Amino acid sequence: MKNPEPTVRSVVVHAVDAPMAMPLHASIGALTSAPLVLIDLETSSGIVGRAYLFAFTRATAKPIVALVETMAEMIVGDPVAPFDIERKLRQRYALLGVHNIVLIAMSGIDMAVWDAHAQHVGQPLVRALGGTVRPVRAYNSKGLGIMPIASLAANAEALVNEGFGAVKLRLGRPNARDDVAAVRAVKKAIGPDVTLMCDFNQALSVNEALLRGRLLDEEGGLAWIEEPTRADDLLGNARIAEALVTPVQIGENFMGPEQMAQALAARASDFVMPDVQRIGGVTGWMRAAALAQGAGCEMSSHLFPEVSCHLLAVTPTCHWLEYVDWAAPVLAEPLAVEDSHVVIPSVPGNGMRWDERAVKKYAL
Repeated sequence: MKNPEPTVRSVVVHAVDAPMAMPLHASIGALTSAPLVLIDLETSSGIVGRAYLFAFTRATAKPIVALVETMAEMIVGDPVAPFDIERKLRQRYALLGVHNIVLIAMSGIDMAVWDAHAQHVGQPLVRALGGTVRPVRAYNSKGLGIMPIASLAANAEALVNEGFGAVKLRLGRPNARDDVAAVRAVKKAIGPDVTLMCDFNQALSVNEALLRGRLLDEEGGLAWIEEPTRADDLLGNARIAEALVTPVQIGENFMGPEQMAQALAARASDFVMPDVQRIGGVTGWMRAAALAQGAGCEMSSHLFPEVSCHLLAVTPTCHWLEYVDWAAPVLAEPLAVEDSHVVIPSVPGNGMRWDERAVKKYAL
């Protein structure tokens, strides 16, 4: 007899503040720890689906926890059916609007439901989505931030020595020539065989982005220029992408696949890199991947490598996985990296299990 579809029994939410081994200094500020919201979704069959959300600041963790707990009350007793639960929550929040932390909280629920579903069918998440367990190409996106030029070379070499053939540098210094100097210093340190991306974190006006982008074009060799100006200025980003030789990358701030569709229609970038907690979880990602395929646009990930590796493996235009280890302090088994690729865990679900001792230690 076939096992009955399990239902949602309970959802438990914890907030932690995980330490960062390499703090990140970007143009918009410094990240020295990772405030995370951990979600445990228990089913009637005893399976626990897990997910985490990145709250950016300790203060933001509290309202995200409250939203996830409120949504959890709405789905207790429902079958562990990701599409049905996603549709139900969207309907409940239609008047308020499925954006910002509402969508982030919903994405956390969605990821946990998909993890529980994959465990129920006894398959890694990637297989539950129709793909195969395989290595996914990744770049190291940790602490190569805005720091004294003299410190960049050692940091870049350290990131490469962790097993990566690609790294990302944050730009957006007050003076354009200092950004160029930073790129030169890192390129010299890592050599021509290591791929280099750069990220302005929305620091520039459109005109300044055009100026600095052309200077970086002259340097050559960058894989992309990320978020040169305001993420929601699609026309401004389109002007920049049209003018520059170096590809422009945006996408981490797409709120749902609907905004990604608008960006693709506006030709706002050459590449896209959705963030799984902003795009709508696993469900939103799959819809976004179809949009990228239709547009013939390479698609990378933003943060959340533990889930994103499964999702990129079933993305037709899979490009690069952004690797950070910000959740590693609370994971029983952090992701493995081999030869610039993340290794997808072959266990059922997304592969995440909490280190309960660490969860208590870093609890907010």
